[in-house]
Amino acid sequence: MNKKYYNISEVAKMLGIKEYVIRYWDSIDPRTNLQRINGISTKSKGGTRYFNSDNIQKLEKLKKILYDGENQNYSLKLANKMLNSRSKNIFTNDISYNLSKDAEKTKKAIEILSKMRKLLKKDLNNL
Repeated sequence: MNKKYYNISEVAKMLGIKEYVIRYWDSIDPRTNLQRINGISTKSKGGTRYFNSDNIQKLEKLKKILYDGENQNYSLKLANKMLNSRSKNIFTNDISYNLSKDAEKTKKAIEILSKMRKLLKKDLNNL
């Protein structure tokens, strides 16, 4: 990273994330009127999103939390809590998580649902 700020298309290419996904993460949730994920971009007075190295690191962490290959791992709300958790060491060398009990239960439920989806697909293919 040589530049101080990057635009959304440069960041999307750099991280392998679609621009519309970054815009969604960086938008305001109409139900709560709160930012979905804080600190993802720096906006100009005109509303153009620019990304510095801190913003890009946060996007990388968010991507690692939310996606493992092509499987979605966590909800955006939980990912935001994990990103903003100061009391827990979420990231070490290779995304090892020290999760709370609720997050562990959520992870287990997601694993079970993923296995159930695979079984259902397999059963549908056998019909």
